[in-house]
Amino acid sequence: MTTITESYVREAPRAARIDWSPYLVGAGIGLLSWIAFAVFGDPLGVTTAYSRIASLFAVPVIGPEAVAQNSYWKSMPLKWDYGVWFLVGIPFGAFVSAVMSGTWRLELVPDVWKERFGPSVAKRFFAAFLGGAVIMYGARLAGGCTSGHGISGGLQLAVSSWLFLAVMFATGLAVSALMFRARQGELR
Repeated sequence: MTTITESYVREAPRAARIDWSPYLVGAGIGLLSWIAFAVFGDPLGVTTAYSRIASLFAVPVIGPEAVAQNSYWKSMPLKWDYGVWFLVGIPFGAFVSAVMSGTWRLELVPDVWKERFGPSVAKRFFAAFLGGAVIMYGARLAGGCTSGHGISGGLQLAVSSWLFLAVMFATGLAVSALMFRARQGELR
């Protein structure tokens, strides 16, 4: 599987790459947030859209009646609003950005993962799925995701959003220190 992954790596030479300015990107996200408030009357966020789309995947598993009677999906039924299209646009925009910057590549097991945990594609996918499920559960429990709390709530100076950001960054630093502790020792 590793040779398949390596054969798809298409990173451009350094001279042909575009490095996106974090300041310009941050300003663009802030502008997008203002537009979302002005045009749609809603903040940026994707976990509600994920939840709404999940009802589509639940229908074949638990049936349409069970989905219709579920109190969670009753409170936020599937509708094709800007949030769902924003959710669809995120991977599309990331793909376009990577192609434009000359850094696009298909990679089943990133090098940083391979160095720490080995080349197993199944292990990587399982960890990614489990991590995504935990993050999604936490985002719904917190009443918003990193874009909902971190961008929209942060721009509104919501105390809960600033608390969310502090806990998110602290947790990220702690988990990174645990996962990559041997590698950090090598860097010193």
